[in-house]
Amino acid sequence: MHDAVCAALGLSGEQPVRGGCIHQCYRAALAGRPVFLKLNEARYADAFAAEADGLRALRRAGARAPEPIGHGVAGGEAYLLMEWLEIGSRGDFAALGTMLAATHRAHSDRYGWPRDNYIGSTLQENAPCAGWAEFWRHRRLEPQLALASRNGYRLEAPPVWRLLEGHKPAPSLVHGDLWSGNAGFLADGAPVLFDPAVYYGDREADVAMTELFGGFPEDFYEAYEECWPLESGYAVRKHLYNLYHLLNHLNLFGGGYLVQVRATLRLLARVL
Repeated sequence: MHDAVCAALGLSGEQPVRGGCIHQCYRAALAGRPVFLKLNEARYADAFAAEADGLRALRRAGARAPEPIGHGVAGGEAYLLMEWLEIGSRGDFAALGTMLAATHRAHSDRYGWPRDNYIGSTLQENAPCAGWAEFWRHRRLEPQLALASRNGYRLEAPPVWRLLEGHKPAPSLVHGDLWSGNAGFLADGAPVLFDPAVYYGDREADVAMTELFGGFPEDFYEAYEECWPLESGYAVRKHLYNLYHLLNHLNLFGGGYLVQVRATLRLLARVL
């Protein structure tokens, strides 16, 4: 059905490209300008709206991210249209660390985000809470644990969010889903961020996730630390933050993540 969408949007020359686990992605032209098109069923319209909102937030904070051009429903399908960027996996990781630290300098007076958005295809709740420990408990861990229970996973989950009691980080703009697949580089090596799940929270949550699936090169961490050193206790808190993403992967992709989830819960229980 992408032909109907392209016709409705005035696109031409569409070609399939890689660009996501669950969406159909195309390179096309709009009035002679190369653009990137994401498509899915109409029920994904809100997810695309949330992605566009996150990209605009990153750009306002000074990060390089694709410019969203439009989103909605056309030809019976949800779409997100963005500028086309030639992005590779190799580039200046030190510049990425510096850019991320600068992005984290964008602050709010409370944790959360004006709208809910999505972590993968899972709804991510962002209503504000009184404190950071409450936010991480009620908006991150408890929804994932409840979903895991509904999916049939039996988990012994002690009150690990108590590790955040007394921890009061500045509410920083975070990317929210910062693994290596959601960062890349232009031809000149300049870093780019995409596929965000933004909110105002602890900047450590972003840095923690960069360590989760293989990690970034050391240049990234050295540059970030030079700009804004991480606080004492990060070595423990990073496991609590990554528990959220492991639970989400368990809920999205199945029991292959169950061993990691249980191991992380045991690790956190030992330091409670």
